[in-house]
Amino acid sequence: QLQASGGGPVRTGDSLRLSCVVSGGRLLSYAVGWFRQAPGKEREFVAARQWSGDTFYTDSVKGRFFISRDDAKNAAFLLMNNLKPEDTAVYYCALRSGGFYNYAHSYDFWGQGTQVTVSS
Repeated sequence: QLQASGGGPVRTGDSLRLSCVVSGGRLLSYAVGWFRQAPGKEREFVAARQWSGDTFYTDSVKGRFFISRDDAKNAAFLLMNNLKPEDTAVYYCALRSGGFYNYAHSYDFWGQGTQVTVSS
């Protein structure tokens, strides 16, 4: 199970750190991804961290968002800086054992999502 948390209402320019805690399994066995879904839009890739430590980001968040993991705590994180209204969405963490990092269908397990709302 994945439990995502840390979302909330913020203003433009604020920061948030989302957390994703894994229970009933070992985070170490998986690569981690974050996706988001805004109202009326499809779920989109945000960030991923490979087993190697390599990280990938969608262009709109590069330099502002940072994905990390703490395998000892069985948790992953998404630090979001300089938030913008267009970042408003439900954010989901997900785990995969293979496939493509930016392809939602590659992910085996999903958290329930946490709402991030950025006002101007």
